[in-house]
Amino acid sequence: MSRVGIGRWLAVWAVMVALTVVIGGVTRLTESGLSITEWRPISGVLPPIGAAAWEAEFAKYRQIPEFQLEAPNMTLAGFKRIFFWEYLHRLWARVVGLAIAIPGLLGLARGWFPPPIRGRIIAMGFLTLGQGALGWYMVRSGLSGRTDVSQYRLAAHLGLALVLFMTAVWTAADLLRKRPAPAGAGRVGALAMGTLVVVLLTIMAGAFVAGTNAGKIYNEFPLMGGRIVPAGYLRLEPWWINPFANVIAIQFNHRVLAVVAVVVVALLGWRLRQAGAPVLLWAGLVGVVVTQFLLGLVTLLWWVPVPAAALHQAGAVLLLGVVVLALHWGRGPGPVLDFESRRR
Repeated sequence: MSRVGIGRWLAVWAVMVALTVVIGGVTRLTESGLSITEWRPISGVLPPIGAAAWEAEFAKYRQIPEFQLEAPNMTLAGFKRIFFWEYLHRLWARVVGLAIAIPGLLGLARGWFPPPIRGRIIAMGFLTLGQGALGWYMVRSGLSGRTDVSQYRLAAHLGLALVLFMTAVWTAADLLRKRPAPAGAGRVGALAMGTLVVVLLTIMAGAFVAGTNAGKIYNEFPLMGGRIVPAGYLRLEPWWINPFANVIAIQFNHRVLAVVAVVVVALLGWRLRQAGAPVLLWAGLVGVVVTQFLLGLVTLLWWVPVPAAALHQAGAVLLLGVVVLALHWGRGPGPVLDFESRRR
């Protein structure tokens, strides 16, 4: 396979990973993640078939605290609705796994990948396997003793998905890039790296918002309960647990990071324009971050409607991808640009 062919494969795979994140977000937003109480990597490909199979699945769900404490009046029809999202999430995750495993194994056997990217392909394959196991580890945390999955495990699950996404985007950019950046591009590298850190922190803070339902309090902006720093920000002991377990602190931190991200991303867009970056890169970066911030406001002020919240999560992944591309542009061509000569 050619350099461009492999690059396009990884670009498509990055989009598939991004879609997995969005479907997982909808699964969380619709409280669907605990509807399947077992992990069956092979037999779980098929949904329940027939009335008896559906009743059996529903009976398993009725045994967990989420049903008993939060949805004791749920009917079989309601269960089928939440089952759909968790089933779709797991099924699509399997498709994503096959989409990296089959071409990856074939490419390794046929020597398609030169050394600079061979290790990345292998790493992405193993991390994808680990992502499946981590997803089940997350689900298990909500099957006994609590009505939701652990926000820590949810954040870890999302974080690993973002690592896979960024690795695929970066490698695809290495392979598809046709020319080095202008001489001044390197000056945006440090700012782009800082921006990437800020955006990642903002997304991970959002994972804790989703994991604790922190978006359903203080549905106002810019103040929280009439204050800049809300009352109860440090109500838990020890103090350092508040950013992870105190819903007030969790929402406040996400807000602050979002504002910082808008400023930093806008600054990066300005610097990219000065350095001669393509219009699509710097203008797209600014457009995505502004849209993402507005989607966040709509999600908050309208009490977390699923469509707006899902678009907000999709926007977060899109923003991350564009920032990765900005960093890549500022770093210059990667080690696999001269692909054909390395293969020979």
